[in-house]
Amino acid sequence: MKSTSLDQRSTRRGFTALELIVALGVIVALVLFLMPATRRGREAARRTQCRNNLKQIGLALHNYHDQHGVFPPAFTVDAAGKPLHSWRTLILPYLDQAALYDSIDLSKPWDDPANAHAKETALACYRCRSSMLPAGMTTYVGVVGEQNFFSPNHPRKLSEFPPDKTFQLIAIFERDDQRAVHWMSPEDGTAAELLTPPADRKTVHTGGFNSLLANERVYFVSKDLPQETLKSLLSIDAPLLKDDF
Repeated sequence: MKSTSLDQRSTRRGFTALELIVALGVIVALVLFLMPATRRGREAARRTQCRNNLKQIGLALHNYHDQHGVFPPAFTVDAAGKPLHSWRTLILPYLDQAALYDSIDLSKPWDDPANAHAKETALACYRCRSSMLPAGMTTYVGVVGEQNFFSPNHPRKLSEFPPDKTFQLIAIFERDDQRAVHWMSPEDGTAAELLTPPADRKTVHTGGFNSLLANERVYFVSKDLPQETLKSLLSIDAPLLKDDF
């Protein structure tokens, strides 16, 4: 009788251990199943915040145009033609950063000691949450060139763009983290930088990157977008594409 009782207790302990192992297995399986969805959800939220940043920047660019009759130049220069400050600095008053703008000495370079306070200031609207960058750095750069949104020689007017071209012209795009710049620095991008084969494109977001069109619309550029389509979205003189580009 004693032996039988011990066997029964042993059997009960065995079933309990097996059940525990099964339960742990189910929990682990659920965690592994849910992790990709959680990562996708976080990336979707970061991508949405990035879109909102670019929408703010687009509105600021157009408010600048409304007040000055032109979009900001790609950069300001000194008497010798040396670049001093970025367009990102010039639109600060239209991003609710008038006090910060007023603290900057525009007659001196962006990284001059006189502008140390602004240089050390990080602005959320210039930072994509998917980027892992030091404070003050940004991946939002303008497209600068003779046939692009920002001219290297003069500030552009809306009237310089052919009818409806602002709906299909990339003004700002996201670089990958390795090519980030300080938001005050007069450094930007070029069309050639973007016109690489799809397989060679480096992106901050999964599958592509956000861009700001000249009409304030935010457009997600797929990593697989054909080069010819992207080329048309970068050039002022390129023919208009179909609406479903």
